[in-house]
Order: sequence, then C-alpha cells, then structure tokens
Amino acid sequence: MSILWMVGAFALVLTPIIFVHELGHFVAARFFGIRVEEFGIGFPPRAVKLFERNGTTYSLNWIPLGGFVRPAGEDDPSVPDGLAAAPKTARFVTLAAGATANFLLALIVFWFAFMVGPSAVAVENVQPDSPAMAAGLQSGDLILEIDGRLVENSGILVTEVTENAGENVELLIQRGDELLSVNLVPRRPGEYDAATDGPIGIGLGFGRSDHLARGPVEAIVASARSIGEIIYLTVSAPIMLLEGEITAEQARPVGPVGISQIAGQTAQYTATTGDWFQLLRITAFISVALGFTNLLPIPALDGGRILFVLVEAVRGRRIEPEREGLVHLVGMLFLLGLMFLLIIQDITNPIIQ
Repeated sequence: MSILWMVGAFALVLTPIIFVHELGHFVAARFFGIRVEEFGIGFPPRAVKLFERNGTTYSLNWIPLGGFVRPAGEDDPSVPDGLAAAPKTARFVTLAAGATANFLLALIVFWFAFMVGPSAVAVENVQPDSPAMAAGLQSGDLILEIDGRLVENSGILVTEVTENAGENVELLIQRGDELLSVNLVPRRPGEYDAATDGPIGIGLGFGRSDHLARGPVEAIVASARSIGEIIYLTVSAPIMLLEGEITAEQARPVGPVGISQIAGQTAQYTATTGDWFQLLRITAFISVALGFTNLLPIPALDGGRILFVLVEAVRGRRIEPEREGLVHLVGMLFLLGLMFLLIIQDITNPIIQ
C-alpha cells in the first residue's frame, strides 16, 4: 500500500468525520445562542476568509483535516454570550453534540452499507481432488455463509476453514438463483501444498448477491446494533486483554497514521473489488470510535469538559475557571505526548504490514 492510498483515505474518511463532529458543536452552540467566533473548514493556517455572518467568521484553511469551531469565551465566564457563561444544560448539550453527530453519521453510514450489502466471495476455480471438488463446489458459486456466519469478506472464510481444519463445516452457497447447503471438511496443514493450494482447494474471486443486502428496517436495526457492539468492545477490551481473550496487538491503540493505514487498505480493496461495503463500514466504525473517545472524562476532551459541568451541577457552584483551564492544559499536553507516541508506534510497527 502506497503513501498515496493512506493520504487519500485520510482525506476521504477522516476529514468528513471530523467535519461532522465540529458541525455538531456549531449547530448546538448556535441553537443555545452561544456566539461562535469562527467556524473553519480545515485546520489553520487560514487560506481565505469566506464570509462573516451573525458574528461568526467562516474560513477555509490549508490543512484538510475536517474543521474546527472556536466558541467565544470557551474558558472565560466573563464573556456574556460565550460558552463558559452559558447555562449548564446549554454547555452540556453543546459539548456532547460533537460525539452525538458522530454517532448519527455512523448510524446513517452503517444503514446505507447494510442496504448495499458486501460483495459476495465467489469460487473462481476448484482444485482437483480437493474437499471443494468432493463436496460439489463449482466455479461461479457464491459463498454466503459458513457455519451460520455471514461471509462478508474472504478473510472470514479463510479464518473459519483454518480454525476448523479436520472438522465438518457447512457452507451456504448461491448457484444462479438457487441456494444450496454444502458440507465439507477442510484439510489440515501438511495435507496440501500451501504454496499452490488451500484447506478446501478453491481460488477466490468476487461477485454480487441480493441475499447479502438488507431491507431498510433490518438495516437500521443492524446499524444500531453495530454501534452498540463497537462501544461494548471498546469498553471491554482491557478486560478481554487481561483475561487473555485478545492479544496486546489486537488491543493496541492507534493514532492518525494507523487509522490512515487501515482506511488506505480498505479504500484500495474497494477500488479493486468495487465493494463499497467495507469502506462504508470502516468509516462508520471510525466515526463511532472518535465520538466515544471524545466523551471519555479526560481533560481537554469534550468528556473532560462535560465532567466539570457535572461536578458543578452536583456541588452547586463551578470550579474556578483558572483551575479548570490549567487542568485542560495539562490534559492537552498529555494527549499531544500520547499522540506523538502513537504516531511513532504506527510508523515503526505499522498496522498493515
């Protein structure tokens, strides 16, 4: 995968996600009458001032990383129409609106992805004297399920047949307009030449099948379920790591470079196969991850600022703005240091080898 795929995928996937996040903050702030000094497309330095309306400067900036919102009086309650001077409810909703916008974007993207459906894994050829030939698989068959698991990509099929070597597996295939159930036993390592063959003895290609696409209602349910699963897995990852259910490599956090590597590989796969499902799914996944991460109670993040609002609501008075600002400054320095380490990790030990 070239650097061009990474850069292109970053612009295609991450830029809209970040833009939607900031747009959520902007819409909520304007709804509550909080003055926004600037709404920028891209990150500074500024390329051009587009226009000014209702006290807000709209700008186009040189670094194409989504956008940003600069509310008036973010940490200064003495600014009468600023963020810090707004009522607690207005501040809470405005701070949470970015993540909410990310969740809504993910819901829409997932919904569209499930209605489109993934490209089916197709049998391109069948090796002689193989389990596939013995089971009657033919060139052109579409493999839809293996042991009840939807085969959304070839990786799922490869993983399942490898883990079930020597055991019976059931494939649901589509041959023309007919759905068939096929049973076979994948070969164990050493029972075939891995350089030229595989456990079941087929070459893989891609095809299309309307069995894999979902209706609007089923798709929206699957979308909501997918968002819940991503959040659950994110919260459960440390416990799963401690209990040995996942490896440290699987649980590793990634920075912008790692995300670009994943998005770049997916974009390249989409360009090769025409399968938009995978790119849409990874876009929705990243949108959920960004929204959820921003809600964590870490200083400088939206969740950290929300925590101060909640503390204020409980104790009946706000923490001194100077102290809160200092906490967010320390948090920002910590996050910048962490981001630097993640970038170094993603470069020296890339996600996509």
